[in-house]
Amino acid sequence: SIGLDDDCIVKGAQAPARTTESAKRFGGRWFAESYVDGREFNVGVLQDKSGPRVLPMAEMTFEEWPAERPRIVGYTAKWADGSFDYNKTIRRFGVETDEPQLAAALIDLCRRTWALFELTGYARIDFRIDRAGQPLILEINPNPGIAPDAGFAAAGARAGISYAELIERIVVAALP
Repeated sequence: SIGLDDDCIVKGAQAPARTTESAKRFGGRWFAESYVDGREFNVGVLQDKSGPRVLPMAEMTFEEWPAERPRIVGYTAKWADGSFDYNKTIRRFGVETDEPQLAAALIDLCRRTWALFELTGYARIDFRIDRAGQPLILEINPNPGIAPDAGFAAAGARAGISYAELIERIVVAALP
């Protein structure tokens, strides 16, 4: 998330200069992709004896967000405790009950992604839902944060899995 902020949203010809600037500032390789203005979901997947188990889905909502600001879960929203972004980027569960068709589509995409990328143990797949209602994969994270206050642990708790059990399942899945 380092370097991910409002300034990352650029128009057309600005993209090459911005990626070059980011590479110089932070190192590594950078790329530009289309910004999808829409709802965002984080979906944890945990390896189970029977295969990948999709955990309860979290929609990331942007409460009291200024209209002119892009809705992105950037560095400040994740790590700057006490900041506006941190306090107003809210994780909400319940899409499975409220929108079962959307939930079914996300579950299907998670399972297909898990298989296609040969994921193991645990992962988080982030989605954006575009204006036409089409789910798009934003990121596949094969090693998401698993701190007790992280989204993956929150999804596990919603599934009735204690933090200790969640960590145990991840460790067991990693054993030969």
